[in-house]
Amino acid sequence: MSMFSVRFLLTFLLFLPILAGAQEEDLSVQKVTNKKIDSLLTAATVSIEANDYSSSAQTLINARELAKSIDNKNRIGLISSSLSRLYIQTNNFKKAREEIDLAIAMREETNEQEGLGQSYIIAAKIEQQEKEYNKASLYLTQAEELLKNKRRPELLAEIFINQGIIALINNNAQNGENLFNSAINQAQEIGNNYLLAQSNLHKAKALTILKKYPEAKTALEIAQTLSAKEDFQGLLFESYKTSSVIANDQNDYQKAYEQTTLYNTQLEKLQESNTNLATLDQAPQNKFLSENLKIEIEREKDRSLKASKLTTVLSIAMVTILSLLILSLYKNNNLRAKANELLQAKNTELIIAKDNAEKASMVKAQFLSTITHELRTPMYAVTGLTHLLLSENPTEEQKKHLDSLKFSGEYLLSLINNILDLNKLEANKVEVEQTSFNLRKRIEDVLFALGKSAKDKGNKLNFEFDEDIPGELLGDPLMISQILINLVGNAVKFTRDGTVSVRVQKIKQNDTEIYLHFEIADTGEGISKKKQKNIFQNFTQGSVAINRKFGGTGLGLSIVKNLLDLLNSKISLESTLGKGSTFSFDIKYSLTKQSEEEQNPHNIIYDVDYVALENRKILVVEDNKINQMITRKILEKNKMICDVADNGEIAVEKARTKEFDLILMDIHMPGISGIEATEQIRLFDRDIPILALTAVTIDENIDEFYEAGFNDIIPKPYKVEEFFQKIHNGLKQSKVTS
Repeated sequence: MSMFSVRFLLTFLLFLPILAGAQEEDLSVQKVTNKKIDSLLTAATVSIEANDYSSSAQTLINARELAKSIDNKNRIGLISSSLSRLYIQTNNFKKAREEIDLAIAMREETNEQEGLGQSYIIAAKIEQQEKEYNKASLYLTQAEELLKNKRRPELLAEIFINQGIIALINNNAQNGENLFNSAINQAQEIGNNYLLAQSNLHKAKALTILKKYPEAKTALEIAQTLSAKEDFQGLLFESYKTSSVIANDQNDYQKAYEQTTLYNTQLEKLQESNTNLATLDQAPQNKFLSENLKIEIEREKDRSLKASKLTTVLSIAMVTILSLLILSLYKNNNLRAKANELLQAKNTELIIAKDNAEKASMVKAQFLSTITHELRTPMYAVTGLTHLLLSENPTEEQKKHLDSLKFSGEYLLSLINNILDLNKLEANKVEVEQTSFNLRKRIEDVLFALGKSAKDKGNKLNFEFDEDIPGELLGDPLMISQILINLVGNAVKFTRDGTVSVRVQKIKQNDTEIYLHFEIADTGEGISKKKQKNIFQNFTQGSVAINRKFGGTGLGLSIVKNLLDLLNSKISLESTLGKGSTFSFDIKYSLTKQSEEEQNPHNIIYDVDYVALENRKILVVEDNKINQMITRKILEKNKMICDVADNGEIAVEKARTKEFDLILMDIHMPGISGIEATEQIRLFDRDIPILALTAVTIDENIDEFYEAGFNDIIPKPYKVEEFFQKIHNGLKQSKVTS
């Protein structure tokens, strides 16, 4: 933390007593006002018990104004709820609805669940008076959910009674009976005779509808006994009518008549005295309202007291915590500064380490690029001289040695290509092409190339290809060739006098795509479970003994894994020591409907008109004398006229002063490079075909070559057929040959 922050906290701590004093003053005002409110509420309960509704209503309104002055939402909700009950008592349902809406709003805002539950009960009673029974049921359900764990039996009894009445209105007497039984249990728990008598009376009605007359009589008798004892005139009056119905249903017409007469007589007396039936039991109802209000007053007092204590404790705690915090921050400030200095130093070290790692990675890439170029240059001499010697009718013994030399050269070239492939994969420089190709022919070419190696080891190559696979697919043919060369070559290398099988099956196909399953199985050495975990890592083989026995770099499977990752596929391995291995993977290809002219751009057919190449003048720009000699001999063997330039300056001068049909340009030479030489030649001759005959990694430099003015590129070492194909194409494009 900064020194500014520490000073700010110290200043705040100094002013904290002033703030605490102001807060204490506000709390004192609230405390006094709350006492006045509670006093008014107590006075209201006295007026309610004395049936002085007008006075109690005005007292409650005055108490609410005080509650509004200190924004005490809990007490506003309590008072509005009590006013609503009071207005129901006087049949003023309009004002009752206004008050209960305000009470619900306040209690929802403060999340005072018990008070909200009571407000829902009152709202339900208002809806029952308006005959909106569905709305009333919803309010009662919400009230029950809020109050079921609040230990307020009198409120739960009230909920169950009103739910039971609605059930009877909806002709569900059985549900009504159950609800009235629940109400009776709650009323008995607190000994509330009015609620007990009311519950039994309504239960008797439900049992009468269900024709359970003995039980109905028992419930009615309990209700009448309690009503007579406690002078619940309204309930007693209502019981006469229920008694008459029971007697009539049981064909006791005499008793039915007596009970009906008793009911009518009482009704006439009420009409003569202009008394409303709903006001007969005002005393018990007033008592219920008054007692409920007293409970709520005590609850609010208790809540205020707890809040006051909590505020005091929190204030003391806040001052203590802030004091300790400031002291702690002050002490630790210097430690933080030192830690920051240490972190900055470490961060600087990490940045330096990161830069070094990036430089090392760059150096590695440059090294691989340089070393492979340096290796390709002598490899060009090895393969070129081998080709020349094999074409000069050697003896059988010489041919045998030359074949061994050719095989060794191809092996070294494969090793170089693997290192280059790995370098490109790690640098994320490999792109997936989408061209049309014949998958079956690709696989057959791979098997043909590896056929001699398999035969030398006494192995048999099997090829199973699903006939339902279309002839032309859209994808990267070079990648699948690389994958299969590595996997099949691996299987051949580790198998002797056995079988290597390549299987391709169609999994599924739609209008645009096909999914294929590949398997390469052998009956060779097999791989242990332990080694299977690491077999796809760089430079990894089964063991040192295997490396000594079979050779290789351990790069093949790593390259396969990386290539399949680029194709959104994964390689699987099943292997048992001594029994062989099976590598498998799935690839999705697109389906193509390209014309024959557009198909198989990578399946090159070397169709060279060697006669047309005769007597063509070729300038070979090459600083390496051996490579000069090899290239010159290959050209002259095909009756072409060849001139040589040892470096770029000589090449530019010869191209300016002599006429040539085509130039073969090396890239790395002393003096100016092949690229610079080509750029200079293009200043005075834009038409002559210039082919880059180079050992550089062309994938990384191809754009630079074409921008400099090269027509095409021949990577060294090359196949002789491909060499002449590209020369033929270059001459054809410049219209030197037809």
